Amino acid sequence: MKTDDLVQLLASDIEPVERHAVERRLAVALGLGAVLAATLMLTLLGVRPDLAQAMHLPLFWVKLGFVAALAWTSLLATLRLSRPGRRLGWVPGAMALPVLFIWALAGIILAGAEPPERPDLLLGATWQSCPWLIALLSLPVFAALLWALRGLAPTDLPAAGATTGLLAGTVGALVYCLHCPETAPPFVAIWYLLGMSLPGLLGGLAGSRLLRW
Repeated sequence: MKTDDLVQLLASDIEPVERHAVERRLAVALGLGAVLAATLMLTLLGVRPDLAQAMHLPLFWVKLGFVAALAWTSLLATLRLSRPGRRLGWVPGAMALPVLFIWALAGIILAGAEPPERPDLLLGATWQSCPWLIALLSLPVFAALLWALRGLAPTDLPAAGATTGLLAGTVGALVYCLHCPETAPPFVAIWYLLGMSLPGLLGGLAGSRLLRW
């Protein structure tokens, strides 16, 4: 078969892709993953008993806003990398902004605290379990997002795997916020960020294998 004939054959059955198909597929995966993560959290951990009171505290919303901002920018990165040949462009800079904000706020709070108070601000009562629980809650989200991306056409597989893992980590952290009693920005700046980064690291290392198509 001649090259021109092969090209004509491959092009003969092309159908237009449904508009917003990528967004819908990722939305389904995120919704399913979030429900599974919430179910896992309720089964293993439970909602913090003083959640209603905690929601009146500004630092609770600072923590939630930080995680939500990182989730949104991670979603933008995943949307871009789920399409063939797309680059991240300005998105990494946007992803860095919430991290720089929480680090700056943590630094200000630590600088203004008395030295004996600083270990509690940094470690809280749950530093040993917090990152691992966030990573655990991210697993169903990560699995659902991998399913979504395997049905799409990412070409930079390590980067797509990393952003997918980070997105899963942020959703896991959002769910974990309903259980976690910690609100100090120094704690959040270290242990929450570590917990969200672990799935991102896994996705980056295994993306070439997990997202191969």
